Amino acid sequence: MGNRIETLAKALTVTLALWAGAAQAQQSQTTCREDTVWLRGDWGTARFGVKVADDAGERSQGLMFVEKMAKGTGMLFVYERPQAVAFWMKNTLIPLDMIFADPRGVVQTVHSNAVPGDLTPIPGGQDIQYVLEINGGLAKSIGLVPGSVLQHPAIDPAQAAWACPGN
Repeated sequence: MGNRIETLAKALTVTLALWAGAAQAQQSQTTCREDTVWLRGDWGTARFGVKVADDAGERSQGLMFVEKMAKGTGMLFVYERPQAVAFWMKNTLIPLDMIFADPRGVVQTVHSNAVPGDLTPIPGGQDIQYVLEINGGLAKSIGLVPGSVLQHPAIDPAQAAWACPGN
C-alpha cells in the first residue's frame, strides 16, 4: 500500500509540474510586445515578428521595395479609427497575404497571395482598423480564416477580443 501511495504521489507531482509548465508556456505565448502579433483560432496559434506602420507615411510606404521577408515576420498597419480600407501592390516585389481585422482584432477578411506590382485595389471591408501583411501563402498554410483573432498592444484592451495580459 505504501509503494502505491508513493507512486501516486510521484505521478501527481509530475502531472502538476507539466501543468505548471504548460501554463507558463501559455502565459509567455501571450506576452504583448510592440514588435509581435499573436493570432489564434480553431486552427491553433501563431506568432509574427512585425514592424508597426501607425502613421500615414509608414502606411503609405508599407512593404514597397522589400525584396525578401523572413517567414514569421510581417507588417502591422494600425489606423487611428475603424474605416473602409483597400490596399494595392504598387512597387511591392513579393507576394503577400493581407489579414484585415476590426477594432476588436477579429479577422474579417483574408486576401491570399496578392500579386506583386498589381494596381488592382484589394478591399479589406468596412470597419477595419488593423491589417497584417505576411508572406504570400502563409495564411492558408496555417489555416488562418475570418473569425481568428489578433493580439497586439495597439488593440484597445477595452474592446479586444483577445486582450493583452494585464490589460
